[in-house]
Amino acid sequence: MTTYPTIVELKKGGVILIDKPATWTSFDAINKVKVLTRAKIGHCGTLDPLATGLLICCTGEMTKKISDYQKLPKEYTGIIRLGATTASYDLESEPEDFKDFSAVTEEEIRNLVPTFTGDIMQTPPIHSAIKKDGKRSYDLARAGVEVVLESRPVTIGEFEITLIQLPEIHFRVVCSTGTYIRSLANDFGKALGCGGYLQLLRRTKIGNFKVEDALTPQQWKEVWKPTAEPTARPII
Repeated sequence: MTTYPTIVELKKGGVILIDKPATWTSFDAINKVKVLTRAKIGHCGTLDPLATGLLICCTGEMTKKISDYQKLPKEYTGIIRLGATTASYDLESEPEDFKDFSAVTEEEIRNLVPTFTGDIMQTPPIHSAIKKDGKRSYDLARAGVEVVLESRPVTIGEFEITLIQLPEIHFRVVCSTGTYIRSLANDFGKALGCGGYLQLLRRTKIGNFKVEDALTPQQWKEVWKPTAEPTARPII
């Protein structure tokens, strides 16, 4: 039977793994567990609202590990949808600029993968939390201000196409911190000549931490028993 850390253990120092639901902000998910456990929590990176998957949170002495965990490679699975683009590079904004994708072949898609693997330059979406002139880029973009972000180096360690059902391309990616999978989807569609955006995204791993070992906020609510006695073992 799986057991979970107590208040005593969390105050001393522990790691909480959260499986963020779709449409929740990362802060919504973290705060839900924070209120439930009554623990002071520091988090190791966020996910976009429409994405699901693994969030790592640290308490007590383990907060010293946050910067180390943030540097770990991350694994994602998701779906790129061809034939249109969006301003946010995902479904937070409406699809536009529709184009015919019928000429795109499976061979063309698979042959394109190596050009997006390894050390590459990537331009972040303007609808991102990156600061420009002291303000969040997404705030400027939503206010109608023209935003130009500089490209930067990222590393795509693995890029695997797992299923092709046009207009959908299912994939798995292992990448460095700072990589925007939304930008990868947009750039991949642009390279195919028909446009593309990120339809679905799930973070499955951060280093050796796996989403299979995480709980949704609702699951945390169901299993959490804030006793003072130590449990058999913590969540990790």
